[in-house]
Amino acid sequence: MTRRLPAEWEAQDGVLLAWPHEETDWHADLEQVEPVFVEIVRQISRFERVLLVAPDARELRTTLQMAGVCLDRVQIFEIPSNDTWARDFGPITVEDNGQVRLLDYGFNGWGLKFASNFDNQITRGLHQAGAFGSTPREVVGLILEGGSIESDGRGTILTTAECLLNPNRNPHLDRRQIERVLAEQLGAERVLWLENGYLAGDDTDSHVDTLARLCPEDTIAYVACDDPEDEHYEALQRMEQELKALRTAAGEPYRLIPLPWPVACYDDEGERLPATYANFLVINDAVLVPTYGDDKDQAALEAVGQAFPARDIIGIDCFPLILQHGSLHCVTMQIPKGVLA
Repeated sequence: MTRRLPAEWEAQDGVLLAWPHEETDWHADLEQVEPVFVEIVRQISRFERVLLVAPDARELRTTLQMAGVCLDRVQIFEIPSNDTWARDFGPITVEDNGQVRLLDYGFNGWGLKFASNFDNQITRGLHQAGAFGSTPREVVGLILEGGSIESDGRGTILTTAECLLNPNRNPHLDRRQIERVLAEQLGAERVLWLENGYLAGDDTDSHVDTLARLCPEDTIAYVACDDPEDEHYEALQRMEQELKALRTAAGEPYRLIPLPWPVACYDDEGERLPATYANFLVINDAVLVPTYGDDKDQAALEAVGQAFPARDIIGIDCFPLILQHGSLHCVTMQIPKGVLA
């Protein structure tokens, strides 16, 4: 059996999101965050389909129509949700002998930090509702979040030891056993581990999609802290040295693109928020990049454009998203070509 985890920049059928509502942690910030979700849906639907999970399809349809979103490429499914982090509870799609297959991993709220009883059932609910047509769904007895792994589509997986080896996920598995599982289930021929790097305010135990992203042509875009006074400086300097030491499957160094370091953001209680430009979403013919109303936003768009020169680079103000400690990539999960009904 030959499996392959497609790269995010390969052709897609659509993107999955879960809409914020009163029963989520967004209840106090719905006025701020709903326009962000509307804009994400608007931009994705220009290029491909959008699957939305929401408590009330009619109400959401009205909201999107009033905002001028064309609904021709939008499908809404009334399925319960705890929260909006589709990257981590959505299906991970693999090619299995050339056929697409949805892997439905366990989601435990990033190590039992948050309720996940509804979110853990969303892939199942979408499959039962026919969202994925005849694409088979495989339930996997492992805790694994989409934000914790990056794939180049050619057998390389990039991840962080802080997340995948954390005892709050799969305490019965050590590093070698996890590598074996990733090989069997995702076709990983090699796993690149980052031992350093974190963001204050991040609940995910250092998901790689907040720190370093695999890009086409053996490129890695990564967050680079240039402020020696910042608490992240030493850890991210060590991560940068790790990235410089990594080698491609052909034995060559990666082309590295540093992403700017935004000014520190804080919530009303003075807690630092995990603003990161690495949390971009690659879609058909475009890349959606989170911005934060920061002087570094334009430089971040240009840096991402270096990694994806043939695509539209579209900034979306995601400051409201980091109020709940995530960003643009975290609230989306791409659905590769060949999956949707």
